[in-house]
Amino acid sequence: MTRYTAEIPYGAYWSTPFARWQGSFASLHSVRFAAHVAKRELAKRDIDPQVIDYGVLGFSVPQQHAFYGLPWLTGLVGATRAGGPTMMQACATGVRTLLAAAQEIEAGMAEVALAVNCDRTSNGPHLYYPNPRGAGGTGTSENWVLDNFGCDPLGGHSMLQTAENVATKHGVGTSQQHELVLLREAQYADALKDDSAFLRRFMTLPFEVPNADFRKVASTLDGDEGVSRSTAEGLAKLKPVANGGTVTFGAQTHPADGNAAILVTTPERAKALSKDPSIAVRLHGFGLARTELAYMPDAMIPAARRALDQAGLAIGDMTAIKTHNPFAVNDIVFARETGANLDAMNNYGCSLVWGHPQAPMGTRAIIELIEELALRGGGYGLFTGCAAGDTAMAVVVEVGDR
Repeated sequence: MTRYTAEIPYGAYWSTPFARWQGSFASLHSVRFAAHVAKRELAKRDIDPQVIDYGVLGFSVPQQHAFYGLPWLTGLVGATRAGGPTMMQACATGVRTLLAAAQEIEAGMAEVALAVNCDRTSNGPHLYYPNPRGAGGTGTSENWVLDNFGCDPLGGHSMLQTAENVATKHGVGTSQQHELVLLREAQYADALKDDSAFLRRFMTLPFEVPNADFRKVASTLDGDEGVSRSTAEGLAKLKPVANGGTVTFGAQTHPADGNAAILVTTPERAKALSKDPSIAVRLHGFGLARTELAYMPDAMIPAARRALDQAGLAIGDMTAIKTHNPFAVNDIVFARETGANLDAMNNYGCSLVWGHPQAPMGTRAIIELIEELALRGGGYGLFTGCAAGDTAMAVVVEVGDR
């Protein structure tokens, strides 16, 4: 069985609530916001930022001065010893940055790494590409978020079309998708019980939303903003978004904003930085896969198999499973193809429900996976999720005794 020597200190991770598109985080620079949150969360855990000697920043929507990337963020946090790259792999960025942090520790190039991911799909940049040889010197432009959500330049199709292609391939209808939506929303409701006790395991609530210059508190959030409360009757009234299709607006996620982060370190330092030194969070396997053009949801299946193969484990060995499910069809097909229990996946929430801010989505899902395993007394867990370009990444973690 594969085991990486790098570990995640139990409790040394966090996530903001996720806020709906054009909602409470819409005016916040995503990199500065992530630094603002990281500084507070490290202080809350009595972790000196100066122990961090490597960092990796992930995002998929650029912000002003993002050229300076990770060193800018760690400088704002006070982790002035830490340098590192900035990465972009769409929805798979959370797993990619975790792997990069683990590899740096494995290589002996760092002792404490910060993998931080942030995105603001709201108010995305509008980019202009000069072309002096164009007609009248005119260049071209793009709306970074909407244009790329709506068109894969390799095939000219939208992300929605990839879901429809997979639904047709596997014979998944609208009613099946709607049934799953109701189940996933019920699972998320469990995270809200007892004054959001599950969310409070890794999220500071109520969450103070800063103003745009990060000097004052503009408002507070009691949890995720923009989560739907669906009913069977309401979903039944929805028509598929595409003519002749199966996917309705109720059976897909919504764009959102937020950030999340995880510390990765050596086993010795993990014990010292953990909020419970008796708990070990180990990394066992990673997987990357790409499927055929315009079948994005299918990619999470081979990615999961590769992570499981590297870990020397099977789907039946998993105590808990989390997925990135921008479309309900993702989970239905994944369960059919792998034998995973559809009803037992994604306890306490998933991106289908709490939203889709791209890079931090996978990080939050991995954090929730760790906490579910801790509540269950330990075991192995799998996270897998698709990403733009018909790709996917997956990771296998273990929560156990030290």
